[in-house]
Amino acid sequence: MIEIKLDQELWKDIDPGTEGLVDAWRVKEGERVQAGQALATVILVKTTQELVAPRAGTVTQILVPAEANFKQGQALALLEEKI
Repeated sequence: MIEIKLDQELWKDIDPGTEGLVDAWRVKEGERVQAGQALATVILVKTTQELVAPRAGTVTQILVPAEANFKQGQALALLEEKI
């Protein structure tokens, strides 16, 4: 199982303690995705970022719903790799 998180590189110039916001999910639990596919749109300090699948597989659980905040390093969803 892979935890899907926002790329740590995007947090490098942001104050510790700042939270992001999941704007909208583009996939549903149980949906198969391809590596690099956009899974959600997130807002991070006035910029919009795409959360993408690191590998092909199935989104097994969305951990942070749309319109909810998340912290740096927090998993937003779980992905079961395609074998």
